[in-house]
Amino acid sequence: MPSGGEREAFLTADYNAEMIEQVERFPRVRDRAIFIGNPADVLPGRFGPDLPSMRPWVRQHYDFCGYVLGSDVPRRVDRPRLRASFGYGEDEIICVASVGGSGVGGGLLSRIIEAFPAAQALLPGLRLIVATGPRLDPATLPLVRGVEVRTFVPDLPDHLAACDLALIQGGLATAMELAATRQHFIYFPLRDHCEQHVHVRHRLERYRAGRSMDYESATPELLAKTIADELSRSVQSRPVERDGALRAAQLLAPLI
Repeated sequence: MPSGGEREAFLTADYNAEMIEQVERFPRVRDRAIFIGNPADVLPGRFGPDLPSMRPWVRQHYDFCGYVLGSDVPRRVDRPRLRASFGYGEDEIICVASVGGSGVGGGLLSRIIEAFPAAQALLPGLRLIVATGPRLDPATLPLVRGVEVRTFVPDLPDHLAACDLALIQGGLATAMELAATRQHFIYFPLRDHCEQHVHVRHRLERYRAGRSMDYESATPELLAKTIADELSRSVQSRPVERDGALRAAQLLAPLI
């Protein structure tokens, strides 16, 4: 990341050079190398000064299987049925906030909860469900009327598919699962996290999925307005392939 300065750029390029040398000098170590994604998902540019261009190098050394979705991601989303099964009312606007299994998302969940009153003023009928995961104590989050805080949400992918809007960190897996179900979502990349700011953003922009938002500048008022703006537009995301796991298995089968 640019914030890391010249030293970080040097160390990253040096590590890339070491890994590239290992792959090219010892091809026998790997029976198969599979890239989860497609050639266009690889960023343009080089691995570092005087190092190979990324796209042609990855094409030469990897097979591509497309994206692999979790088996619990709904293939065909029957939103009315899902919503009814969870007790969501037809007149409710359901927003689900989730930050995965780590404890790093506490600040984001607090910010989302603090934005709820302003968002509800813009969107009467808004209902916010917050999934903390196993490493965040719900008692550390703000207590706001109308916000449901749950440590564990069974069938979370189904809830994310059934809701009107998801608020998540910038991780690839959840973001692509939301893209696959053609869902409204806002994602917040972790500060100085190269993968989430660069690689994940590149993929999501390719699929025209989600809206990125900077946590540092996301005041409760701005977040509330962004939630309302996102829900006012139609989802225009590209379809996400569903056969990535099968294609990966077909690449691995001859080795067994």
